[in-house]
Amino acid sequence: MTRRLAVVIFPGFQLLDAAGPIAAFEIAERFRPGDYELWVLAAEPSDIESSSGVRMAADALDDGPWDTVLVSGGDGTRALPELAKIVAWLQRIAPSVRRVASVCSGAYLLAEAGLLDGWRATTHWGRSDDFARRYPKVRLEADRIWVRDGPVWTSAGITAGIDLALALIEDDLGSEVARRTAQQLVVHQRRPGGQSHFSALLDGGGVHGRFADLMDWARERLAEPLPVDRLAEQAAMSPRNFARAFRAETGLTPAKAVERLRLEAARSRVEATAEPIERVAEAAGFSDPERMRRAFLRAYGQPPQALRRAARA
Repeated sequence: MTRRLAVVIFPGFQLLDAAGPIAAFEIAERFRPGDYELWVLAAEPSDIESSSGVRMAADALDDGPWDTVLVSGGDGTRALPELAKIVAWLQRIAPSVRRVASVCSGAYLLAEAGLLDGWRATTHWGRSDDFARRYPKVRLEADRIWVRDGPVWTSAGITAGIDLALALIEDDLGSEVARRTAQQLVVHQRRPGGQSHFSALLDGGGVHGRFADLMDWARERLAEPLPVDRLAEQAAMSPRNFARAFRAETGLTPAKAVERLRLEAARSRVEATAEPIERVAEAAGFSDPERMRRAFLRAYGQPPQALRRAARA
């Protein structure tokens, strides 16, 4: 059975969001000829310019039938009104498609079409806070490299599109073809860990770094209580003004920023050492292991012990 797969692009798309999955499916097709038929689609048939300036040829949006529709991400998703034609097309064809998928900020288009409401999903770490505010009906799992929930598949930023494609290939053709495809691409078939390792948000410094020194100060004192009053005193601001300015600068409350610093420190120790979980929790400033476990589940979707096992594997 040939699976017809559409990769959707738009002006300002991220080239690797499309090219990475296309390359993965191309190689899988070498191992199992006749399994995939690839198309690149856009709102208008043209050579579509990516954010890098390199163009990719695309056919017009077509109602298929399609087995899989995969939407690329990129800077173009910051102008969602200009992508209304793609959003309307997604709403129209979704009921007849076996699965829909997105790479990076392509999740915005699926969310705009209402296709992620009630489903678990992920996107690029740099857009996760904005995404969560815009689409509260989506169960965002911000640290995941890729997420499958029912017929919906989403992935983190850029290179994670290859991880997603390998998972789709494994779902279609089995682990052996996915493994051989990953070998040919010279990548992990299943990348360990999540995307928090790559997240500059964990620095808590904000866009202009106004509070970077404060976050460095807090990072050295994670085992100590770090309430808003203490952070404000260190920043030489009133607590109310500090809380307002910090959120405006970073998009986070001070408490959430401190929790992220603690999670970063705890995860590093969980994955890199054999320290007891209780000791890790104490050193990172969590009052007890259960509180740390709940924070891990919120941030990473897994408890500390599961991340430790995955890192060792």
